Amino acid sequence: MKQIEFKPIGIIHSPYKKMKGTPIQSSAVKEIEGTIEIFPEYVEGLSDLDGFSHIQLLFYFHLSKKFKLKVKPYMDDQFRGVFATRAPSRPNSIGLSIVNLIKIEGNILYIKNMDMIEGTPLLDIKPYVSKFDDANVKKIGWLENKIHKLPKTKDDGSFLKL
Repeated sequence: MKQIEFKPIGIIHSPYKKMKGTPIQSSAVKEIEGTIEIFPEYVEGLSDLDGFSHIQLLFYFHLSKKFKLKVKPYMDDQFRGVFATRAPSRPNSIGLSIVNLIKIEGNILYIKNMDMIEGTPLLDIKPYVSKFDDANVKKIGWLENKIHKLPKTKDDGSFLKL
């Protein structure tokens, strides 16, 4: 298979400057605000996006340097397959967050409920539509007995033990 390349469409600006103290999920924070700077050649693609209250952001975990196929997730004490976790250290270091879109001014999107680090490259934006996107989830695997422990941040910022 030939190599796949992505070009960022913008940069995420965040109050979080390093991994330590950054929320581990956007649903864990409700009022943290930031902005997204969309590069000029993509601004036309923002047309009609302001009609949505929530958007999905696909981004690149630019600070993630290595990965292992078995990781010890933050909320667990045993190793799991990386694809059964939300660990940022992945073979293709792609992240997904659902954030609240406050407003758009020119090439700047104002968002809240963010869990990304300053300077994160944005790969794509999609509107979040709960009627289509909310699945009828029946099982959440090994997280079933741990989800109630989900804090807002991970103190040491490592997110997982490699």
